[in-house]
Amino acid sequence: MPHSKAILDFWERVKGEKGITGGFQDAWGFGDNPRLTDELLALVLEGKKRATTTLVREMEAEGYPEPREGEYSVILDGSGEPRAIIRTVSVRRARFGDVDVDHAYWEGEDDRTLESYVREHVKYYTRRGEKLGFAFSEDMEVILERFELVYP
Repeated sequence: MPHSKAILDFWERVKGEKGITGGFQDAWGFGDNPRLTDELLALVLEGKKRATTTLVREMEAEGYPEPREGEYSVILDGSGEPRAIIRTVSVRRARFGDVDVDHAYWEGEDDRTLESYVREHVKYYTRRGEKLGFAFSEDMEVILERFELVYP
């Protein structure tokens, strides 16, 4: 999907400031609604959120590209405006039920425990599954991505 002029201009400006060569993989926002997107972006900007989990079934249904180490992404706020650049530093696949304490902590959400991670992600993936036509299960495969904030 083509990106807006605002996203492309943001990328070119940051690329020049940071000396980045090449392009970015995609532009996207965390979450599935503007309020959640803004909350999660704030955690990224505060330095608390340095990981994300993507349900493979959701990624395939929505046509998202799979994250790759070293790739950049433009992160959008709840209104779709570009606000940050991240770079993927590691990617691994696991069963949702096998997500570990370390990953949950770096997701940066709620109290950063595995218990709150599971509780909130089960709600989220159940909601996404209902919208996309599948029933979520903790046996489903997820992509566990760690990233660094490049800008701001």
